Amino acid sequence: MREIIKIGDIQIEVRFKPIKNLHLSVHPPNGEVRISSPEFYDVDKIRTYAATKLAWIKKEQKKFLAQEREFPRKYLTQESHYFFGERFLLKLEKSTKNKVSIQGKKLLIQSRFPEDKKLSHHLLYQFYRRELKRILKEMLVRNAHAMDLEIPDFKIRKMKTKWGSCNSEKNLLWFNIELAKKPMDCVEYIVVHELVHLIERHHNKRFVILLDKFFPNWQAQKQILNELPLGAEEFLYQNS
Repeated sequence: MREIIKIGDIQIEVRFKPIKNLHLSVHPPNGEVRISSPEFYDVDKIRTYAATKLAWIKKEQKKFLAQEREFPRKYLTQESHYFFGERFLLKLEKSTKNKVSIQGKKLLIQSRFPEDKKLSHHLLYQFYRRELKRILKEMLVRNAHAMDLEIPDFKIRKMKTKWGSCNSEKNLLWFNIELAKKPMDCVEYIVVHELVHLIERHHNKRFVILLDKFFPNWQAQKQILNELPLGAEEFLYQNS
């Protein structure tokens, strides 16, 4: 069940869940506020709790609004694009076949219509999807084995507010296609984070202990990921 409350000019979405404690979070890109609440809490108690956190909420919202952002891509030759954390310069080339490849520090997009921005975008994201799928499969096999888990199914899609999510009932993980632009260690952090959710659904003390065990460097990678510039359509990673 969900409910919307307002504290001054701040709107808060309340989600009632089978949990023991209140959990407050502020979400990018515009600082949306969410509270996860035990099912037995009444709205007045939640409102009082939120009122005590107004200073922190406003601080987090200010931080998100100040987050560095990249300019929308125009898909022109010599434009910067990223692939697993490395910067490449785009090269557009007319060809009878559609193909994307890495040539040194160039990201080459070959197509029949190199002036077609939508086509270049489509081809690049096909490339991102294919390469991310390959890397995710390797990371999932390696880490699931280390965690003594059955290797889950996974899918890739555009996600607005998360880097990944987990459906433990279906043993299915989802990953944001924008991870194809991020450093490998950051991608692996997301992989392990979602795998841990197959063991522990909630972000509680047990979850943190498991994450510390299976990916000790997770806090550093989370910070790196969340401090990288946001693309025109990207968002910071939020817990799934």
